[in-house]
Amino acid sequence: MTQTIDTEISHPSHHTDADSQSMLRQRFVSQPDLMPAQLASELGIAELDVVAALPQAQRVFLPLTQMDELLQSLPEWGPLTTIVMLSGSVFEFKGDFPQGKFAHGYYNLYSKGDGLHGHLKLDNMRAIALISRPFRGSESHSINFFGSQGEVVFKVYLGRDKQRVLFPEQVRRFKTLAGTFATQ
Repeated sequence: MTQTIDTEISHPSHHTDADSQSMLRQRFVSQPDLMPAQLASELGIAELDVVAALPQAQRVFLPLTQMDELLQSLPEWGPLTTIVMLSGSVFEFKGDFPQGKFAHGYYNLYSKGDGLHGHLKLDNMRAIALISRPFRGSESHSINFFGSQGEVVFKVYLGRDKQRVLFPEQVRRFKTLAGTFATQ
């Protein structure tokens, strides 16, 4: 069952036809550690189109109506890794996701003292995907926020302890969230 994102926006694979989606799926089978961003860059297509081709067990699209609730709950999850990729550069922040509030057309992220700060233009978000894929041989889960062109705006990865083990409570929260929307 293919998941749609929202009827107001086009289906996630609007730029790729059935043959392209099939080719993408085959690449993931033949290269299980292949990162969606890497494949999107290689093929010159939007990362959202690549994510839509992931096996259903590895991705769940959340309705955009869940975005506010999700963003407001993330500060309760504990240490996470937030990643922003821009023009080939990767920015990472490890720590609690900040509280936020709406003002002046943005969802403004605030940390007390040092920490992640920023201003999210949520009106420009096109999709949210929960992705569970192995990364360098380890279990990995991320929440991916996509912009209007199918590009990743930012990703939030579940945190790890000093032994690089995922925090069990975060995995539980992630899987509960994914399970809630997996059949929609």
